[in-house]
This record gives sequence, structure tokens and C-alpha cells, in this order.
Amino acid sequence: MEEAETSTRRFKRRRAQTQAPGGNTAGAGTENREKAVDEAGRSPEGEESPDDFQELRPQPKRNRTAEAADPKADRSFIEVIKGNGRHIPQVVKLWVERYEKNPKPAMVEILNMLFEACGARYYLKEEFLDETDVDDVVVALVSLAKQGEVEDYQNSKRKEFKNFQDNLLTFWNNLVIECQNGPLFDQVLFDKCMDYIIALSCTPPRVYRQVASLMGLQLVTSFITVAKALGAQRETTQRQLNAEKKKRTEGPRLESLNKRLSATHEQITMIEEMMRKIFTGLFVHRYRDIDPNIRMSCIESLGVWILSYPSLFLQDLYLKYLGWTLNDKNAGVRKASVIALQNLYEVDDNVPTLGLFTERFSNRMIELADDIDVSVAVCGIGLVKQLLRHQLLPDDDLGPLYDLLIDEPPEIRHAIGALVYDHLIAQKFNSQSGSKGSDDTSEVHLGRMIQILREFSTDPILIIYVIDDVWEYMKAMKDWKCIISMLLDENPVIELTDEDGTNLVRLLSASVKKAVGERIVPATDNRKQHHNKAQKESFENNRRDITVAMMKSYPQLLRKFMADKAKIPSLIEIVVHMKLELYSLKRQEQSFKSILKLVKEAFFKHGEKDALRSCVKAMNYCSTESQGELQDFARNQLKELEDELIAKVKSAIKEVEDGDDEYSLLVNLKRLYELQLSRAVAVGSLYDDFVRILRSLRSSNAEVVSLLLLNMYLHVAWSLHSIVSSETVSTDSVTSLLHTRNVLFEQLEYFLNTPLADGEVGKLGNQLACRVCTILAELWFLFRMTNFSSTKLENLGYFPDSSLCQKFWNLCEQQLDITDDTEDEDVDKEYVEETNRDAVIIAAAKLVASDTVSKDDLGSDIISHYVMHGTGVAEIIKHLITVLRKKDDDLSTTFLEALKKAFQRHMLELSRGSDESATGKSSRECRDLAVRLSSMFVGAARNKHRQEILKIVKDGVEHAFLDAPKHLSFLEYSVLHFVSKLPAPDIMDVIKDVQNRTEGVNTEENPSGWRPYHIFLEILHEKYAKNEGLPEEKEGVSVRRRGRPRKQRNVQGKRLFDGHSSGEEEDSIGSSDHEDGQDEKQDEDEDDEAPLIHAIRSSSKLRSLRVSRDDSKSQNRLGDSSRVPDDSTASRA
Repeated sequence: MEEAETSTRRFKRRRAQTQAPGGNTAGAGTENREKAVDEAGRSPEGEESPDDFQELRPQPKRNRTAEAADPKADRSFIEVIKGNGRHIPQVVKLWVERYEKNPKPAMVEILNMLFEACGARYYLKEEFLDETDVDDVVVALVSLAKQGEVEDYQNSKRKEFKNFQDNLLTFWNNLVIECQNGPLFDQVLFDKCMDYIIALSCTPPRVYRQVASLMGLQLVTSFITVAKALGAQRETTQRQLNAEKKKRTEGPRLESLNKRLSATHEQITMIEEMMRKIFTGLFVHRYRDIDPNIRMSCIESLGVWILSYPSLFLQDLYLKYLGWTLNDKNAGVRKASVIALQNLYEVDDNVPTLGLFTERFSNRMIELADDIDVSVAVCGIGLVKQLLRHQLLPDDDLGPLYDLLIDEPPEIRHAIGALVYDHLIAQKFNSQSGSKGSDDTSEVHLGRMIQILREFSTDPILIIYVIDDVWEYMKAMKDWKCIISMLLDENPVIELTDEDGTNLVRLLSASVKKAVGERIVPATDNRKQHHNKAQKESFENNRRDITVAMMKSYPQLLRKFMADKAKIPSLIEIVVHMKLELYSLKRQEQSFKSILKLVKEAFFKHGEKDALRSCVKAMNYCSTESQGELQDFARNQLKELEDELIAKVKSAIKEVEDGDDEYSLLVNLKRLYELQLSRAVAVGSLYDDFVRILRSLRSSNAEVVSLLLLNMYLHVAWSLHSIVSSETVSTDSVTSLLHTRNVLFEQLEYFLNTPLADGEVGKLGNQLACRVCTILAELWFLFRMTNFSSTKLENLGYFPDSSLCQKFWNLCEQQLDITDDTEDEDVDKEYVEETNRDAVIIAAAKLVASDTVSKDDLGSDIISHYVMHGTGVAEIIKHLITVLRKKDDDLSTTFLEALKKAFQRHMLELSRGSDESATGKSSRECRDLAVRLSSMFVGAARNKHRQEILKIVKDGVEHAFLDAPKHLSFLEYSVLHFVSKLPAPDIMDVIKDVQNRTEGVNTEENPSGWRPYHIFLEILHEKYAKNEGLPEEKEGVSVRRRGRPRKQRNVQGKRLFDGHSSGEEEDSIGSSDHEDGQDEKQDEDEDDEAPLIHAIRSSSKLRSLRVSRDDSKSQNRLGDSSRVPDDSTASRA
């Protein structure tokens, strides 16, 4: 007690000494104050050098003993802060000692450091400290910034300043802690520092605001540390006082405790007042600063303050700022606010106080789960989990969140998956879950997961997405024995319907793939997965566990679901993820043989693509990855399967020739095709039968004909592979290959000629026509001359002539022109991805890119369709152009021919007398093609490709005047867009050339015909007169935008208190929400960029999740739902 009283008396003496010098100069007038500012802020010379400033800097009186003991004492504060920071505690301690001995020079030193930290070389002088006005100093500092005499340490990229911010914050924290037993409460030192910090934080120069805001925010954080320590001391003193009162009613002990309690309470009150001063003077202005980094620092600090000192800050007066900044236009600020709220809701004791805040801002918190920024959205979902944990949200409000299970970014999906698992599957947030120990079993969790998947049964892709989202969090998905037991109905806890069984099989298959490191959902970036050593070991252990768990039960599953075409593909594919050597180690050879026999049985029992591919994949895996006797058995089974299949195909061909149904032939041809896709099959004996049956079925069954051609092509491809990979090649094998190839060419060329003879493709069927195009292109590619020239196999080379290429392209073009509405309805949709527009254009583009055919034959034809068939075809053609440009920098001839062909299609529509929609569409395609092609010559490419552009323009003008005025619209539609890429002198040359072509021609005889000519010249003259090129055309140009698609925003800023205003800053917070929402509505929807998963989304999903959806849900989603802060106090420096 005596020590405490002595400390208090010492503090009072120091305080009296500190105030004494100020009393002598208190009467100084305005003249002295101005003189102090002028002399302290500027040097006598016109330009200040670092040396000059060093001389002007006041040298504080130091303790020589301390200097001798520590040479670092000579270093200035700013030098220590710029350094590595390890000397900061010692430097601060020495400074505090100096301040206690002589406050005025020490205070000048700390204020000069404050200015230097802001980057300004401005120094106060000790003799003028008391007369110096804060506002005058700040004006002088702003003047220095305007003159460019400020260095930005905060944002500097220089290596020596990389620790500047951390060291600066450490300095102020150490200063507060070191002063907590004295100078902190003298109402001089920190009051003066806070005055300057607050004033600098409101100045126009951004660097001043940044550094001052950091220092001010750190002061509050450090004040909280001291206040908490004082609070603990106050509680201890109060307990001691209460205990002492029980012993006696008066005495020196009680008096001492009362004095200590009163002094501690006074200090806490004082330090809280200092916090409020910085909050009202700095925070309420800077949390809406134009600089997002300042706003983010404010919100991060406020979150720390509320969490660490709730007795002062955990109230609506401060919480509302976190709610308002949930609408900030900057993603980092929104994220900082969300994280701060997450930390608050994690503390259970905070929740009752957060009641009104939650009520006001819960809707906005839910909307943030679908924020345009992925990181904000993920944090927003975590915040919703906290609200659910405290049961602050009704289930009906979660409807929009569950749709994000099938959103594009995987981070969003997995965050929602964690929410779904916690809330719906594990039901961690259920108040009654704690009393139900049986609810944590794998069977119960799987049953709830099946209930969720039941809503997606019509869309298997969506089921895979949901499984992928939840898999990481749901251990029951890795409980292989439990899943198998449920499928085999062993001790059923939950009764499964057939639909549930299918979904459970899909879950088992997908979970197995995930457990061994495979993707079940395609990656958005298509990057190859890379796993570290620990992950690979984990995958191997999972593979072992899966094999052991399914070793005996797997054959039972196959037998039970053998006839189920929906379940068998997923079940059979599981075997390729097993560790097959365990069958030998565990003496389970018989089980392995049973699996192979069952897979073979399934191959001949089913005719669907998925089932067949799973069977082939499983057989190939077992025949290569098994060992010893089991491998011999697997290979024998595969050989038996091939022999049996060939026999079935022969039998089916004979049945068709005898007049029977073609179904057996169709199914067995499909089986043979799937088998040949992965391995060579000895079908040489069937080839003549294929040709014979093909000739008889040409005009009857397009699907059978397609499969016959595919199997013949695969046989030829495998034969070529065998010859090329052999060390010795026999003449007989080459002769045989040439014969089979030429026979196949003959059959394909028949189908090329058929549409030309009959005038319609419908007779062949769109699927067959696509197959003919792709097979023919693949054959030409395999046997291209460049592969075999100057080799012993040169006679295998093949180069199609121009007429054949034209027939091929005519058939391709007919397929490109077929709309989705007119596609064959009865065609097998299993192979639809192999017989669509994209497949046809890829086949044609591959021929040109690989030089299989000349780009003069097909290049211009393909490019002329650049803008006609949607983004899929456009991207393929764009890639082709990129490949061609790498091989041949000059594509002017190809581009011009493409433009001519597009124009010819337009002229053909005009000659047919088509309606305005058809002619308008063709003219628009001409323009769009010219825009797309000319847009490749931008920036530096204009100069580099000037001659190429000029050639397109000159030859284009020549083409337009070949049949003037009939073709003059070619100038307006196509040539005009390339002229815009030329420099002004070349534009004038073009004008002269065009004008010379009309000398002696009366253009008034046909005004409408010559109108494009006049328009062309008028535009060129106008732009040349302004000495500028044509504006970049925007129409028809599709711009790919990275990141998440923008969501429409229509949410007003939320106010915590409807009738309360805390100043113009708060009033302006919600004022710009509507304006921002209107701005965002101008963003176009990018449906073409939407992933497949969005196209198949079902509006009736997740009914079992107790979700009531509103039709206008998509209108209420926030994209970049934010507000532009009203920066009435900050300059946009």
C-alpha cells in the first residue's frame, strides 16, 4: 500500500513539473505563434536537403550514461521504425525516461517523429511548442504535400520499408504500455499526439490519412490493453476492499484500498474518454474514406475493439458501423466487416446484446452468401452458420442459400456444403440434438443425405455436385460398410425406395472416387491435380480400406443390381479404384473371379453406353493391374468376351440378311464400338460382312449405318497403329490396310454424294451426316501426306482433291445450319456430344490446322461461319485462327475470302426474295464477321500488320466494284471496319482510289444502288477531317469476363436506428445504395458464359429442406451489393 501511495505522489510531482514550463509562455500572442510555425516548418534555403533537416532537428538532452551503455540511443525514432524494429522497446523506454525528466523536448521529438512517419520533413522547435497551433501545423504539412515534398513510406515498394507499418504500430503500442504508469494520464502527452493524429487523418493528402488513421486506430487498441489491465486491477482491489470491510469498518488499510480503487476507476474513465475522442474524431470520418484500405483498417480495428472490450464498444452505437459497411462497394471492406461479426457471434455471451443488430441486418448477412466476390461469399456463409448456431434465423430464410449448392465457384459450393451438413445432416444447430445420441450414427446421416438427394433424382449431374459439396465434412460417406449394408438391406434402419437406392449407389461411387483423389466435378480451370506425399499416402490407405470393405460384399451388390441399368454403371466402375493385389494376399481369389464373370455378364446384358463403358474399363483394369494367376484369368475372360462378341455380331448380321429385326445388330455393334475405343479387336473377318450389310442398309437405319462406319474406321485406325508401331512391316499388311481404307473411303464418299443427288440431308439423318463428316476428317488426318512423305510407308499418304473437299464442306455446312429445333427427335441421344455442331466444326478445323488440306480449300469457308452459330463454334474458329497466325502471319487472303463468302450468302438471300428478317440476319452476320476479324488488328498490331490490312482493304474495294453497284454494300458491311485500322495517310489513299473508280460514271441513275458508296466515302471523309481513325466497333464482339457472373443488386442500405442520425456521415451511408444498384443493372447477362450446371437447375429442388422459394429470388440476390461511401471529409487525393 505504501508503495502505491509513493508512486501516486511521484506521478503528481512529475505532472506539476511538466506543466510548469508551459505557464511561463502561456501569454504568447498570435504573432509569436505564426513565427513559430514559419520558422519551424521551413528552412532558410529555397530547397531543403536531408542534411539541412538533420541540422534543424532539435537534439534532445540525453543521459550520457545511457548513451554510453547503448549506442542505439543516438538513433532517431524514424530510423528505428524504418529498421527491423527489434530496438523499439528499448528506444521507447529511454524516451519515457527523458520525458519524465524534461517533457518539452521529448514531446517535440515524438511529434516530429509523427510528422516524419507521414512522410513530411517538418520539425517543431522546443521554444515554440506551446505557442504552436495544431491547425497551423497541419496547414503547413498540407502545403508540403501539394509541393510534392512528401515521401510515402506506407505504400513504398522499397525493401527497407517493408516492415514500416508493423514497426510503426509496434512503436505506438510500446509507447502506450510503457507510459501506463505515468505519462499516459498526464493529459498532456497523448492529448497533444491525438490532436495531431486526428487533424492529419482529416487532411486531403492520402498518405497523411493512411498513416494517421493507422496510428490512431492502434492507439485505441493499445488503450484497450491498458484498460483491461486496469479493469482486472480494479476487480482485485474491489474484492480486497469487500473482504477488508468484513473484518473492520475503518482503518489505514481500508483508506488505502478506497484510494486505490478510486484512482483506478478514474484512470479507466480517463482512458475510455481518450478512446471516444479518437473514435468520434477519426473513426466516424475515416470508415467511409475514399481509400478502401483506410475503410478496411477502420472496420478491422472496430471488430477487435468490440471483441476485446465489450463493456464499452458492444452496443448499437458502435455495432451499426459494422452493419453499414456490409454494403461497402469494396470487397475487402465487406469481408472485414463479415469477419468481425463472425468473431463476435462466436462468443455466446455477446449474442443477447446483438439482438437488435441481428434483427436489422440478418437479411443482408444472408444476401452476402451470394456476394459477387467469392471470398466475401464464403465468409458470409460462415456468418450465416454462426447465426444458425444461435438459432437466430428461421429455416424459411435459407432458401436462396441452398441453390448455391450447384453454383459455379467450388469455394462457394463447399462452404454451403458445410452449412448443409451442419444444419440439415448432423443438425448441430438443433436445440434437441444434444439429447439424441443415436442421431449421430452413419445410417441416420446417410438417410438425411438421401432425403436431400431425392430432390435431384431427375438430374444425376446435380446429385454429383451436391455429393462433392458435402463429402469433405460428412464422415458417413466414407463408412463403406454402412453404405453397403444399406444397399444389401442388412438390418435396415431406413427403408429405401428404388430411387433412393440409385442415389445411394451414385453416392457410393462418387465417394469412392473422391477418397482415392479423383475429381467428380470438372475443375473450372482444367488444371491437372497435384498431390503431396501425405495426400498420396492417404489415397492409398483409402484404396486399401475400400477394397477390404467390399471384398466379399461387392459380388453380392453386382448380383442384386445386375438388371438395373441405372445402378450397374456406377457399381461396376468401383472396381477400378480397388487395390487388386489384396485379393491374393487375403486369399479371396474366388471373389475376384466372381467379379470378372459378373462384369462380363453385365456387358452382354446391357446395351447402354454408360454400362458398356464401365464394363470395358473394369475388364481392362483387371487384366492389367491384377497379378499372377488372377491376371491370367482376367485376360482369358477378356479374350472370351471378344470372341463371344464377334460371334454375336456375325449372328446378328446373318439375322438381318435373313430379314429379321436390326435391334440385335445395333446393340452388338454398339458393344463392339465401345470395346474398340479402348483396345484393338480382331474384326478382320467381319470387315467384308460390314461392307455387305452396309450397302444393303444405306437408306434404312441411320443409327446402324453410323455404328458400322465407326467400327470400320476404328479397325482401320488400329491396323495403322499396328503397322506404324511395328519394327518390321510386311507388304501384305500394308496392302490389306490400303484395301480396307479405300473401301471405307468409297462408302463415305457415297454418303457425301447422296445429299447432293437428292438435295436433302434428312434422308440420311443428321446423326449419320455428322458421323460421315467426322469419320472422313479423322481418316484424312490419320493418312495425311506429311505423316508418310519420305518414308517407306509413303504410299499410305493421302491428300483429298479440291472437289472432294468442297463436297465434304457442303455436308459440314448443312449440319452447321441445322437448328436445335429441327434436330432428329428419334435419334439416340447417348452420343449427342459426338454428333453436334461443335464436333463437325472441330473436324473441319482440325484438317486445316494440321495441313491435312490446304487452308485455301477450307480455311476461308470455316472462318466465314465465325459469328453464325453461337459461342461454341466461335471459340473453335477463334482457336483455328490463332493456330494459323502462328504458322502464317499473313492471313489477309483467307480473311478476305471469308468476308466474300459471307457477303455471297447475303446476296443469295436477297436474290431469293427472302423476308426482312432473313436478309437482315445475313447482313448483320457480314458486319459482325468484319468486326470480329478486324478486331484482331488492335494496338501495336495495327502497325505490324499494316500491309496485311491494306491488302484486305484494296482487294475488298476491287471486289465491291466488280459488279457495281450491285456489290457496293460490301464496302459498308466489310471493308469499312478494316479501313478504321489504317493511319490517316492510307485512309486518304483509299478515298482517292474509290473516287477514281467512279470517274465518268453517273451515280445518280441508281441512287439506292450507289448509296453504300456515298456512305462509305462520307464516313471516311468525316473521320479523316478530324484526323482520327474510326471508333473501335463494339457490336457483335463478345467479351469474356473473368470471375463470378454479376448479380443484380436492388438492396437499400440498412439503418440500425430509423429515427436517429449521428451526423451527415451516417446520413450519407444509405443514400447511394439505389444509385449503385441502378448502375449495376446496366451490366449485361452473360448466358453464353454460364456453366452447364446453371442450365439444368431445377426450380423444384430441395423441397425437403423446408424451403419456400419466391419467384423473384434471383432479383433479390446481391452481386456487388455495396455503397459508394460519401467522402465529404476526405479529398480524392
